[in-house]
Amino acid sequence: MAKESVKARGLKRVRLVAVFAERRKALKARVLQGDIEAQAELDSLPRNSSPVRLKNRCKLTGRPKGYMRRFGISRIMFRTMASEGKIPGVTKSSW
Repeated sequence: MAKESVKARGLKRVRLVAVFAERRKALKARVLQGDIEAQAELDSLPRNSSPVRLKNRCKLTGRPKGYMRRFGISRIMFRTMASEGKIPGVTKSSW
């Protein structure tokens, strides 16, 4: 289980990305047109407002590795929940 501070930092980054998304998109469009001042404005935005800095984490445990995008949880939690029948449509295969 991840530390609560690491989970909180991730949530803070998600909120920052959402707040600055429109401004960042507009500035990037101006930079592509060759506006040098827009590059300076883009650089002045908070670093954590960049979507590249987001890390996918398990919604239940905060585990960063083994993340399954389709379900939003780690492989370990997926296996336990699937075994308990908590994920609809998922059954243990046998052949």
